[in-house]
Amino acid sequence: MTATAQIRLADTVTATPRLILQAEGAALLAAATLAYAQLDGNWLKFAFLFLTPDVFMLGYLISPRLGAATYNLGQSTLAPLALMGAALMGGLPMLGIGLIWLGHVGFDRLVGYGLKYPDAFQHTHLGTPFAKAQR
Repeated sequence: MTATAQIRLADTVTATPRLILQAEGAALLAAATLAYAQLDGNWLKFAFLFLTPDVFMLGYLISPRLGAATYNLGQSTLAPLALMGAALMGGLPMLGIGLIWLGHVGFDRLVGYGLKYPDAFQHTHLGTPFAKAQR
């Protein structure tokens, strides 16, 4: 095993903790989708906006470091929760968009897309997307 591979393995959640994080992603996706349904949200809008947070990966066109930073900004729960908080506090009509965004983040975690490290697109805290949990 190369030194880089050892570092990546050390920086990756594996086995049961990875499965728990993926289950949390499923729960986040389900909760956000159910909350959106309670808002009587437009499902065509939901479908159209669901993959929109992936535009945050465009930073990779410039560099892996910038790509990781922008991707992590768009793929953590912090930004959509802040948007939802602002919507609730200020009466802004963005609550549904925040829920769609949270659902996207949950989906990404469910299928194994984690937050990125700055060295490579596939280097995430959950390992390689779609990979089986290591034991």
